[in-house]
Amino acid sequence: MTTHSIAVSGTATDARIDADGGSAPPPSPQPVPDAGAQRRRVRERDGLGALRAGVWVVLAFLVGLPLLALALQGIQPEARAVFGDPAVAEAALNSMASATGSALLATLAGAFLAVVLERSNVPSRGVLRWLVLLPFLIPPFIGAMAWMALLGANGPVNKTLQDWGIDAKLSIFGGWGVVFLLAVHSYPMAYLVIAAALRRIPGNLEEAARISGAGTTKVLRTVTLPLLRPGLLAAFVLTLVANLSDFGIPALIGLPERYTTLTTLVYRYLASSTTSNPLPAVSAIGLLLLVLAVITVLAQRKLPGGNQVGSAATGMKLELGKAQIPVAIMLWIWVGIICLIPLLALANQALLPAPGIPLTWENLTFENITRTATSPGAAAGIGNSLMLAGGAALCCTVLGLGVALLLTRGKHRSNGALDVAATLPQALPGLVIAVGWLLIAPTLGIFNTGWVILGAYVMAFVALVVQSVRAPLASVSSSLEEAARTAGATPLRALLDVTARLAAPAALTGGVVVLLTAVRELTISILLVAPGTQTLGVSIFNLQQSGDYGGASALALLVALVGIIGLSATAALANRRVDK
Repeated sequence: MTTHSIAVSGTATDARIDADGGSAPPPSPQPVPDAGAQRRRVRERDGLGALRAGVWVVLAFLVGLPLLALALQGIQPEARAVFGDPAVAEAALNSMASATGSALLATLAGAFLAVVLERSNVPSRGVLRWLVLLPFLIPPFIGAMAWMALLGANGPVNKTLQDWGIDAKLSIFGGWGVVFLLAVHSYPMAYLVIAAALRRIPGNLEEAARISGAGTTKVLRTVTLPLLRPGLLAAFVLTLVANLSDFGIPALIGLPERYTTLTTLVYRYLASSTTSNPLPAVSAIGLLLLVLAVITVLAQRKLPGGNQVGSAATGMKLELGKAQIPVAIMLWIWVGIICLIPLLALANQALLPAPGIPLTWENLTFENITRTATSPGAAAGIGNSLMLAGGAALCCTVLGLGVALLLTRGKHRSNGALDVAATLPQALPGLVIAVGWLLIAPTLGIFNTGWVILGAYVMAFVALVVQSVRAPLASVSSSLEEAARTAGATPLRALLDVTARLAAPAALTGGVVVLLTAVRELTISILLVAPGTQTLGVSIFNLQQSGDYGGASALALLVALVGIIGLSATAALANRRVDK
């Protein structure tokens, strides 16, 4: 008996034919394997499943473990008892008041700047755009030091008032100073968010209102601003979360007048020797800030109309007419007072031998800069910061690239959770991240080492790389990757050889941003610092607290200049690459 394969109507049917020409009945059909199981096996074979699993393991360790430890510790009865302390209630009230007030001021300032600089015909818009962003490029605690130098008892403002015969002592210290400086350092973020939302408003809607006879002011009031409301709310929420978590400004400006916020209260708990175990108390406060941050982030994501406005025609141009010159003068005064004069005051304090000495060519000296930069404490801080920031930049570049590749090129039901896990830490207060790592560090055996700071840095800043890579990849066609797969490459090989190479420049840009951000960081470092792990930000803060204002200003000036130049150059290179 022989077996033959007979093709019928394009299909192969097996029939068993015996010697007499008869045939046996065909065998019963085999069950069709489940399509989902087949896809899962293919993913396992092509390596994408392993890549996704590896990324999830790293994120679970870096993000999930600290937050879980914080939540478990924060809900304990001994931790919740801290909320009965009147000092905690006062600090919480001050935190919400300063964060809300500064976020409101920053949003109003950002909206005004966005409308004028993005839509009007004010002269020198390009230069003004860069100058109004200067506070965004300077760490807040260094900005606070600049304003302290400007409005100090022997600062240039008070000395000028004395020369004019005005008996007044201006001071930046206290609650109002905290609100003002938080607004100064957060309005650039609000401006960027609102300006991006303003560019997405379809110009044809504004043009239709103009054709109907509405003037410029009415179009702004009835068309532009209502469509801009989601952007305004998003800017307010983002600045509120950022200001709620700041440490440097409340510590330098608020504490001298006993204005305590939650961040400075936690620092006091950890630095105090009167409490044997401050972790339950700080965990409860950190959990409170974590809940507030998550609520605000979720509220921002649920804002109505946030994604309904698409980019269409160019928006309406705001012709200022006779107001063009007054508005330009007002903006330059803004830039001078808010952005430039405080930096000049910081330079003045850094380049004079001591506060109060007249500013003359004979008195200018680099002694503060050379003395402080070469001191053992500052040298150790600079070395530690460069090592930790460089390690964080490398880790964030690799991890952020992997996350962005999976989010933009891999369709998986876990992408939503992966997105949240990678980007949520960016919205969390630095205090929350630091306390989470304080809790898990003893278990991991890295307590009082640089590894705990490195882990906290990677957790806090990986979203910067994800965002840098995700936007360019979303606009890149997948045809090259598909061509590689057609040529026989596995999906993982095509992803790494083609897409990852295309995304590498954006990932490196994000890594540079991480480096420049981490090297100037203070909030996380001040809470996790241990002997031998002092960072540059902590060195500057300690010099300021010890009364060495010239040395602190010298280091702060160097950090500010490096940050301005580095971040500006990085942004310029990124924009040039996008234009190409």
